[in-house]
Amino acid sequence: MSDATLSVVDADADTAMRIRDLSVRFEMGRGTSQVLNGVDLDIRRGEILGVVGESGSGKSMLASALLDAVVAPGVTEGSVEYEAADGSTTDVLNLTEEERRRYRWEHVAMVFQGALSSFNPTMDIGGHFEETIEAHGYPLDAGMERARELLSDLYLDPERVLSSYPHELSGGMKQRALIALSLVLEPEVLVMDEPTAALDLLMQRSIVSLLADLQAKYDLTMLFITHDLPLVTKLADRIGVLYAFELAELGTTNEVVTNPRHPYTRALLNSTPNLDAPLSAMRPIQGSAPDPVNVPSGCPYHKRCPLATAECADVKPPMEPVSETHDTACHHEDEVDSIDLTTGGTR
Repeated sequence: MSDATLSVVDADADTAMRIRDLSVRFEMGRGTSQVLNGVDLDIRRGEILGVVGESGSGKSMLASALLDAVVAPGVTEGSVEYEAADGSTTDVLNLTEEERRRYRWEHVAMVFQGALSSFNPTMDIGGHFEETIEAHGYPLDAGMERARELLSDLYLDPERVLSSYPHELSGGMKQRALIALSLVLEPEVLVMDEPTAALDLLMQRSIVSLLADLQAKYDLTMLFITHDLPLVTKLADRIGVLYAFELAELGTTNEVVTNPRHPYTRALLNSTPNLDAPLSAMRPIQGSAPDPVNVPSGCPYHKRCPLATAECADVKPPMEPVSETHDTACHHEDEVDSIDLTTGGTR
């Protein structure tokens, strides 16, 4: 990592998680599948960091790697450090099985996309809370009292939900119950992998609003992973854009949305439905994301980019600062505004 990235990767910041050169690969019959490649990232204590990108960009793999939960035969390399509020540091990728189990619930918790598959259909919701609390040696009465408070915070009737089986709750209720379950052991960091993807638009917006309230009340640090850029802009303090298993851009939400400095970010913004813009202004991103077994040399976006030159095909651009709070990996970041949004080419 070069000093140029320190505007976003800041060793002096109050950091909850510090990620360095994080990579995940799978050996396949047709070659090595590199599904996360050299990610450097700090998640700051008390912030909500959004991570966006197309399907297959490496978002879910990043979430799994932060909990050392990449399934075999995946290989995770690099460094993930969790820094607790008391100053202690945990080397996440070198924990024992017992240390990893406690880390995943008591310090960093995760909410997955499919709430239904996260619950045992033969156990009521209260049983899930009790099992989790007792497995970690927490006082059951105090734990269940926190469970009721969390469910109330999420506008659910605690007694009804705790006595219900998963199939008796709607999708939105199950997802909110899962969020409450993830927070019952008072973790500092909550990693959310597409937590609203299976819900309707109104419920998505409702849950985002509730998450903002929870973050403020419990002083949480959140990583919110989604393909839905408009959704995350309503929640996140900063946004990271993943493309082809690498960070393409990272900055404050306002900077990334109003002044994107990577052609992919600009294309992503232009491909997103917007009620304030005419339908004719929307354009799908031409081409497709690269195969993880055959990521192109140079800038991984160059085959889809209207600004691409021979340099882009040959030389990988480093993450460099646009401002003190905004970095991008593009050889032509000062030319991004020349992209014609109506044609996808340049003016």
